Amino acid sequence: MNSPLSGRPRLEQVALVAALLTPILLMHGHAIAEGLMGVVDACFLWRCASAKDWRWLRQGWVPFALAWWGWLVVCSLPLPAWHLGETGAGSLIQALLVARFLIFTAALEHFVFRDAAARRWMWGVLAASAAWIAGSSVIQFVFGRNLFGFPPGGDGELTGPFGMPRAAPPLSRILLPVLLPVAARLFSRGRAWPLLGAYALLLGGMAVMVLIGQRMPLLLTVLGFLVAGLLLRQFRAAIFFSVLAGAALVAASAVVSPPTYFRLVEKFSVQMEHFAASPYGQLYARAAEIGRQNPITGRGYDTFRNFCADPRYFRPTFDGSQGDGGGAAICAQHPHNFYLQAFVESGVPGLVLFCILALAWLRPLVWGLWRDPDPLRVGLFASILIQLWPLASTSAFTSMPMGGWFFLLLGIAHAHSRWRNTS
Repeated sequence: MNSPLSGRPRLEQVALVAALLTPILLMHGHAIAEGLMGVVDACFLWRCASAKDWRWLRQGWVPFALAWWGWLVVCSLPLPAWHLGETGAGSLIQALLVARFLIFTAALEHFVFRDAAARRWMWGVLAASAAWIAGSSVIQFVFGRNLFGFPPGGDGELTGPFGMPRAAPPLSRILLPVLLPVAARLFSRGRAWPLLGAYALLLGGMAVMVLIGQRMPLLLTVLGFLVAGLLLRQFRAAIFFSVLAGAALVAASAVVSPPTYFRLVEKFSVQMEHFAASPYGQLYARAAEIGRQNPITGRGYDTFRNFCADPRYFRPTFDGSQGDGGGAAICAQHPHNFYLQAFVESGVPGLVLFCILALAWLRPLVWGLWRDPDPLRVGLFASILIQLWPLASTSAFTSMPMGGWFFLLLGIAHAHSRWRNTS
């Protein structure tokens, strides 16, 4: 593979190296990864200022992002008339800093990954990252500890190369962009052994997600597989087989890995049966009440952690089983759903703007896929779709490392869509 640095100006070389290192540091150095994202931002803005080229501000999803971000900043202003004087400058500063993620995504699309060589190298880094997480998870499953000596999590979840259960969320996002192009090449050879290899690759990815034992990432992975099967006709049989085999593996885990079966089946079934009284249902009810009482401006960026324990927002759970909704004991740093987070932080206008932004992000990614379903673009679209899926329990929208993974993959996906006909 030719070096993507060849022939590039020094500023672009610095930005590309920083972008290529970002996935590695998102796994093992969040603070450094955030610094690398800042380097990409600075290089991009310097290039725009030097060339006096700011056209990207008017293109694609960027105006919608600026509208959402601008309203979030307004809602985070420490104005007593809105928030009874309780929102400090910290909320405003954090809201202003959200811009760094939007600039990073635009930089990847318009600046860093304009040529195919750079995009190929980034795919290689993502493939190595997926192999590292999946391989470490398998080693931990077989030997009881990962390469760093860490055992599985408290409920039996595999931690992969990490010290705590956080292997499944990033793997679920990078799995399909990595697997689908390789499987497509194997399918195209039209012989028995490559075909068997493609089936084994997809089945192996699903099997690792099952063994890790984290419910929401597994469900989102299944959704991503189904989306890929819808768009890639030649993959449908293999994907259908992989999903069925994954379900069979979940059933077999009752014997092979009882902790996995407990989390994926027994505990999940109980939570769904009594969802309103579950920790997630309690958080969602609290977030809905905060938003209901502040429908225009919400309470400002990242303020759920401060106001969740405020008695004025104690309301019965959705099923009425708990009069105070669990009180202060249920509180967390965020409401565990992007859309409820937007509602809490910026009211109905902010929620509407965030929904419009999500659609603006997805539209160019899906454009043309039905007619020309390039496997890598399909994988990237599925990755962004499952991240923005509204019926999901999530981390905070911009929290690291998952916020970093999302904006990284979003920028890569938009670069592939924008420059797909260039070499």
